[in-house]
Amino acid sequence: MQRYKTILKSKLLKQNKNSFFFFLQKKIKAPTTLQMSTLSYTARAEAHPSPVASKLLKLMDNKKTNLCASLDVKTTAEMLQLAEELGPHICLLKTHVDILDDFSFEKTVVPLKKLAEKHQFLIFEDRKFADIGNTVKLQYSSGVYKIVQWADITNAHGVTGPGIVQGLKQAAEENNGEPRGLLMLAELSSKGSLAHGEYTKGTVDIAKTDKEFVIGYIAQNDMGGRDEGFDWLIMTPGVGLDDKGDALGQQYRTVNDVFGGGSDIIIVGRGLFGKGRDPKVEGQRYRDAGWNAYLKRTGQL
Repeated sequence: MQRYKTILKSKLLKQNKNSFFFFLQKKIKAPTTLQMSTLSYTARAEAHPSPVASKLLKLMDNKKTNLCASLDVKTTAEMLQLAEELGPHICLLKTHVDILDDFSFEKTVVPLKKLAEKHQFLIFEDRKFADIGNTVKLQYSSGVYKIVQWADITNAHGVTGPGIVQGLKQAAEENNGEPRGLLMLAELSSKGSLAHGEYTKGTVDIAKTDKEFVIGYIAQNDMGGRDEGFDWLIMTPGVGLDDKGDALGQQYRTVNDVFGGGSDIIIVGRGLFGKGRDPKVEGQRYRDAGWNAYLKRTGQL
C-alpha cells in the first residue's frame, strides 16, 4: 500500500508541477513582503529610482493628498484662479496648455510655477505625445510651449514604439533643469477606447525600457511590475463622486473603486469646478475621499 501511494504521488507531481501539491513538495515559500501598492507613499518615495516620483510621493504624504486637478479651460486667468483655489488641496495640477487662447511663457508659465511653489504641487502637462522619437523630442523641447522647461511630468502613447521614450528622455536630459518624469498611456476612461488588451501589454513592455524616466501610467488598473522591481505610479482619470459620465463618451468611476484597482492618484476635472461647483469645497471633498481610500488600502484606517 505504501509503495502504491509513493507511485501515485510521483505521477501527480509529473502531471502538474504547478499544482499546490508541487508547491508544498518543493517547499516554496510564498512572498512575505508587502506589495508596493499597499505601502505608504513615504516608504515608496524612499526606495523609488525616479527623483520626480520620489518628490511627488513625499509631497503627497506631507500634504495628505492624492488629488490631481485637471484644468481644461480656455484662458490663463481662469486657469490661474483655479490653481489658486485648488492649490491647497492637490498634489498635482494637470494642464492642456494648447487649449489656452492666450498662452504665453511670461503670463502663463511663470505665474503658474509660482503658484506651484506656493501651494506645493507639481505640474503635469497632458500632452499625450504620439510620434517618432526625434519628432517628440522637438515637440517637448521647442515650439511655442517648451514643455520640458516647466512641466515636471508629461505623458505619451506607446503606439510608435520605445523610441518615443528615448526621444523624450533625451530632451529632458538636455534641459539642464529639474528632473522630469514620463507617464505612459496604458488605459483610458473614455467609452470605446482601444487602449486595452495587447495594446496595454505592449505599452507596459515599452515602459520597462526605462526605470528612472518612466514613472508610471495613466490607467484604470494596477499595471503590476513589482516582481521585476518596478514601482509605477498609477494615475486614474474619470473619477467622479456625483456624475456617471457625459455626452461625449467619458465614464466616471468612484474613488473607492479606482483605489481598489490599484490607483495612486485620482485625476478630477469638471467634478471640481464644472456646473457652478465651488472649487474650494469640491477640492476638499475629493481630497478627503482620495486620502481615506488610500489609508484603507494601506491598512492605516
